[in-house]
Amino acid sequence: MSSLPKVAFICVHNACRSQIAEALGKKLAGDVFESHSAGTVVQSHINQDAVRLMKMLYGIDMEVTQYSKHISDIPSVDVVITMGCNVSCPFLPCQHREDWNLDDPTGQSDTVFLHTIKEIEQNILDLKKRLEGKFAKRESR
Repeated sequence: MSSLPKVAFICVHNACRSQIAEALGKKLAGDVFESHSAGTVVQSHINQDAVRLMKMLYGIDMEVTQYSKHISDIPSVDVVITMGCNVSCPFLPCQHREDWNLDDPTGQSDTVFLHTIKEIEQNILDLKKRLEGKFAKRESR
């Protein structure tokens, strides 16, 4: 069992932004935190533009490594990140909560998608930096 902090990326449908964040969290910050994503109204599949672009940019096939999950399907988490869905997200107990306020790129151009993916990447790297020190004491116990 990992002693790394658990981060949940939450979005309504768990089909695009939260899935991208989970994938990038695993790839770029898996040594600092565990990444999980979930939604309140789960879709049957991950957004195909997100799948295609993540495969092209990072070699990540989200259809193989991930699936849409309801918030009740993920473990207890330390950090909750909401994507900016402009809806009231359900309460998940955590030590830290923040909203990334990202527009949903679904149905828009690749340029818009790529901008969103790069924003998520920068947010993941920033979160990694912040969590490296914050939860370090927990591992030494």
